[in-house]
Amino acid sequence: MNIIVKPYGSSSCYCRPDTTWERENKDLYVPECVSRLYWTPILFARICKAGKCVGGKFASRYYDAFNYGALLYCHTDESSDMASSSCYDHTSLLPAPLYNPVVMENADNIYEVRKKEEILFRTPDSGVAGKEMIEAAICLASQKTSLRIGDFIAVELAPQSLLADRNEENVELNARFCENSLYDIKLIF
Repeated sequence: MNIIVKPYGSSSCYCRPDTTWERENKDLYVPECVSRLYWTPILFARICKAGKCVGGKFASRYYDAFNYGALLYCHTDESSDMASSSCYDHTSLLPAPLYNPVVMENADNIYEVRKKEEILFRTPDSGVAGKEMIEAAICLASQKTSLRIGDFIAVELAPQSLLADRNEENVELNARFCENSLYDIKLIF
């Protein structure tokens, strides 16, 4: 199972290992070598059909469910490159349950992320735009790698930004969508 990521503002994709998938809403104990934690909100979808070089008019057939989540990037004092910062265990917050793609079209469904009480991110009314982002990412990713049933395709919704550093204690990160809690975790340094 791959987590295929389309970075914000990029025309390329990369894969995160499946060990980065946090699905149980557990707190993250940040390794001692990590000095800063960056994050970005994502829209992700589950691939339901294997494919390669998927055309735009067929992309909607390749996913059956979606949700919002977040990707965490661990930076050390020595390294902050994409490859090393995106492979730490439990740093891909891809919560369940997943929603039917039709739910994406309702502008009343807002994805909101908070750090303690501060709003870090809130989706605009973008249902149709969300479907277009997922389907464009499926087309782009399938040009470079084979999509397999059970893979996830994730689209970053904002540039990476600093979430916490080693000087902060027990950062709380929580998110809601469709009046439901998606994740509610502590980042423990």
